Amino acid sequence: MALSDLLYPDNPKRRQELINLHQELLDCMSTNFHATNELAGVLNEHLGCTITHIQMRESSTVKENCDIIIQAMREIQRQVQKIDSDMKEKLEPVLYQKLYDIKEPELEKIAIAHKVFSIILAEATSTAEMVAIKLLGSNFITLTVSKLVSLLAQIGASVLGGITITILGLGIEMILHAILGAVERNQLLAAVRSYEKHLAEFKAASEKYQRAIHEVTSLVRQQVQ
Repeated sequence: MALSDLLYPDNPKRRQELINLHQELLDCMSTNFHATNELAGVLNEHLGCTITHIQMRESSTVKENCDIIIQAMREIQRQVQKIDSDMKEKLEPVLYQKLYDIKEPELEKIAIAHKVFSIILAEATSTAEMVAIKLLGSNFITLTVSKLVSLLAQIGASVLGGITITILGLGIEMILHAILGAVERNQLLAAVRSYEKHLAEFKAASEKYQRAIHEVTSLVRQQVQ
């Protein structure tokens, strides 16, 4: 038993909490990478975008992986905002406003979107129009993605950001050393509380993000069937 464990008997419990929280964070990040690639695939296939797929880098730090997914999300934001700009430029103001009117029938919105996609895409499809309406008419870009980008940036800038993804395979003492540089009880407790706070917010925002993407991909699958 380490001397610090004799002085601070809660340390072994805190250690395990840190490891579990770290794994939860990595699992959540991995799911977000997958969901982001799914959405990128839909935008590339149906809306003519060229968004590069991303991959989690196990040899990199949490911050570096946060930066990878942030860059991809911002590219998705840029592409959807470009579609919005095309709509605004090529539609009459009254028609453009209808796209964002929650009382307007979905079929009417799709018909309006078709007017633009028949010009900007070589082949306008109903799937492309439905995807565009789903993304433009929801708060996916303005709230869901923006919130997750903000939280990813906070995690990257925190003490968690400097931890290497693959550190879980290096043993408990290495994890603690990387996170804290020491094993005193108050530092362990502070690290656990910091992790819990970041993770709770991150998981909640991630669930909304993944649910929103699932709605879009489900819509595409229904159209294909």
